[in-house]
Amino acid sequence: MEQPVVITTSGPVQGEAADGVHIFKGIPYGRSTAGAARFRPPQRPDPWTDVRPAIAYGPSAPQKGVQVGEGPMAQAVIKLAADSLEERFQGEDCLVLNVWAPAAGDQGLRPVMVWLHGGAWANSSGSAPLIDGTNLVRRGDVVVLTVNHRLGALGYIYLGGLDPEQYPDSGNAGLLDLVAALEWVRDNIASFGGDPSNVTIFGESGGGQKVATLLGMPHATGLFHKAVIQSGPMLKARTAEDATVTAKALLSGLGIGLDEIERLEQVPADQIVEMQSRLESGGIGALGGGHAFSPVVDGRSLPEHPFDPVATASASRVPLIIGTNKDELTLYTAVMPGFDQIAEAPAKLLVGLVAGERTDELFATYASKRPGSTPAEVTTAVLSDYVRVGSIRLAERKLAGGPSPVFVYLFSFETDVLGGVLKAAHGLDIAFVFDNVATTALTGTRPERQDVADAMADSWIAFATTGDPSAKGQPSWPAYTLQERATMIFDAPCSVQDDPFGAERAAWEGISLPL
Repeated sequence: MEQPVVITTSGPVQGEAADGVHIFKGIPYGRSTAGAARFRPPQRPDPWTDVRPAIAYGPSAPQKGVQVGEGPMAQAVIKLAADSLEERFQGEDCLVLNVWAPAAGDQGLRPVMVWLHGGAWANSSGSAPLIDGTNLVRRGDVVVLTVNHRLGALGYIYLGGLDPEQYPDSGNAGLLDLVAALEWVRDNIASFGGDPSNVTIFGESGGGQKVATLLGMPHATGLFHKAVIQSGPMLKARTAEDATVTAKALLSGLGIGLDEIERLEQVPADQIVEMQSRLESGGIGALGGGHAFSPVVDGRSLPEHPFDPVATASASRVPLIIGTNKDELTLYTAVMPGFDQIAEAPAKLLVGLVAGERTDELFATYASKRPGSTPAEVTTAVLSDYVRVGSIRLAERKLAGGPSPVFVYLFSFETDVLGGVLKAAHGLDIAFVFDNVATTALTGTRPERQDVADAMADSWIAFATTGDPSAKGQPSWPAYTLQERATMIFDAPCSVQDDPFGAERAAWEGISLPL
């Protein structure tokens, strides 16, 4: 078997070849983040001289893992999603990345696609089979990377409001890891056959939020040139005041006084993660559920909210693809026992979490567009569109902020697994973008799924290559405007529609979104 060797700025690494693709796993882009390095900006890895094997994934960041219900439907979904939830060994020496390249070392100038994994801000890694870059590289002559970085409290506890001298950057340490990874790309990717002047960052859910936040970080300006946000709009980060409340709660839970914060550097990582999980389950933080420890407007690495009230200047010249899945919330509602039988009154209580005093009006609009729908179906549609409308608002603000184009999509392909209850669920699109539907059980058995995967993978590759996602054999994908609101519908077949579900979109006007 071929064992390609590439010289990086830290030392030589040896990968392996499989199916005509050169693969390098677990390459360090930073030192361990343990001990005194906790809550501080990443440092470059110590150099090495001997050839370093890069054939196994490195550690994932310490994390609790995705928590689901005990019911049969929840277990069935987890079993189907096993390829995206694979648990790997964890550790604080987690600043590693993985590279897939057609021919590492040939000095080509291929488009570079850097995937930022989801899992809110607290879970997952760049090591799951679902995001294996082999098929994307083979079909597109691109270089693909996935990245691990600090998560949860270890990556986003804001201690700057309590000890600004020692920990001024702690609230965005995980984001600074991603900046360091992109600096590694800038300095090394040419040796793997990639073009450092043509880098696209893309991610789904929490990964999309990471993309959105990096668009607002001056530190990241110039390190990437195109961006894709999949089901992960993020208009606002946490305020320093709210993040300080969360930090105090964590310290208190661990028995650490405000005058002895440095003790936090020696607490075992699993204890910090456990306390973080308890706080998130209790609703601490602006959003809770994996967002209690997330980026902070700290006046340093993140000077302002990325897209609130307007888009930051750093986002103005980066072309963007942004979109969502038609049935985002079915991934969650399908595993809730009895949700399909929910009555209208409790259903409206759920809608009220996002709609407030406009609940009745919003519920009525969605119900009128879906004659015969149950309260559960109406609620699922509303809460799914919470993500879609947030993405549209981000797109609108980005268009107002600068000259670069925005392209909007709606993923509508429905999987037939579990009797079709998931439809076009949250996260289903990932396998299609990576052209991994044939090995991903959650995508189902419908033969058209490969046609949709061809369309999405080719569109993402075209965008990474030229900045225009229109792909050969697919409808031309126009840039988004406020007049037409052209939207690519990824389904079988694909089509372009102007302002799909326009009445529902308009019904959200004036409703504030805590995204």
